[in-house]
Amino acid sequence: MHSHQLTEQQLLAAPMITREKDAGDLRDVVLMLHDFAFRSPAEILAGLGGSDAHAGHGSAGASPPRASGSGGINHGDMNHGARSSGMMPGMGMMPGMGAGMRIHANDVSYDAYLANDRTLDDPEVIRVDKGERVRLRVINGATATAFFVDTGSIEATCIAVDGSPCQPLKGRRFPLAQGQRIDLVLSLPGEGGTFPILAQVEADIRQTGIVLATSGATIAKIGDIAREAAPYATLALDEKLRALVPLPERKVDRTFRLMLGEEAGYRWTINGRVHGEHQPLDVRRGERIAIMFMNPTSMMHPMHLHGHHFQVAGSRAGQFAGPIRDTVIVPPHTPVMIVFDAEQPGRWFLHCHHLYHMATGMMTELSIS
Repeated sequence: MHSHQLTEQQLLAAPMITREKDAGDLRDVVLMLHDFAFRSPAEILAGLGGSDAHAGHGSAGASPPRASGSGGINHGDMNHGARSSGMMPGMGMMPGMGAGMRIHANDVSYDAYLANDRTLDDPEVIRVDKGERVRLRVINGATATAFFVDTGSIEATCIAVDGSPCQPLKGRRFPLAQGQRIDLVLSLPGEGGTFPILAQVEADIRQTGIVLATSGATIAKIGDIAREAAPYATLALDEKLRALVPLPERKVDRTFRLMLGEEAGYRWTINGRVHGEHQPLDVRRGERIAIMFMNPTSMMHPMHLHGHHFQVAGSRAGQFAGPIRDTVIVPPHTPVMIVFDAEQPGRWFLHCHHLYHMATGMMTELSIS
């Protein structure tokens, strides 16, 4: 739960957990991540050189055309993996792709990074039992920061993302963009001990986290600086994940191609327009919709759709029946395809969950009639 007013970085956000009927006897541990600033959102935005897009703009001219029609991908074909070209149909090279392309992260530098409202100077210590199984529910409530969640010495099993179950996938490090959630099952060793769960800032050495500890275990000091920088967040996890209950097979009724843009004056756009100048994506209730995000900008954009979950359906790696989400990582210089059924009538925001990008323009609407 959060405000959409850039005050998440001042902790105006909280977790809301809906426990599944089949959750079993796993111990729930909630981990909510924040980026924290003493400066006001207005001060930070001014330092970025931007202004609130909601203050109004003149006409930006015609936007690139939106493609739609009765053709499109058949969701039932998505299990067949990558095409021989390595790209989905229509996912060609974009401006700026290739050798020497510029990417970056963390355009806002924060005073602290928090896990359950605390830093690693005084982390939350959660007492657990030897041999216990824990369901770690991780929420990235940050305003402008993506993290990598690291379970350290314990191999975790990812069982859900963004509240939707997926086929189990094991690992120790998982990317988590702004607005995304991930559920990880951990089996604690029978001998017990201390088990830090860390979250490292994307493309940075700073980190935060919590500590799982059994009774009597020694808790050593953990520094907030990692040994090496984390990588950039990519779509690699979603290319491996598979939805436990994928969308049913049917043809796409309508396809939209959305070009994410970066302009001078910290102006972030969709199809060359900021929110207020935007053209809503008009669809009919019950249609199968595909959206292809094209990102020639220098930053990753976690694109979030209100009111609906979608299936991550493809990238340059090809077509695949990926996880069901409501927020997807769209890496720089990378195309990403999502598909969903337009089931809820009304007007729904579609925006970047880097909330300074949203505030300065990267937001449009899905209109379902």
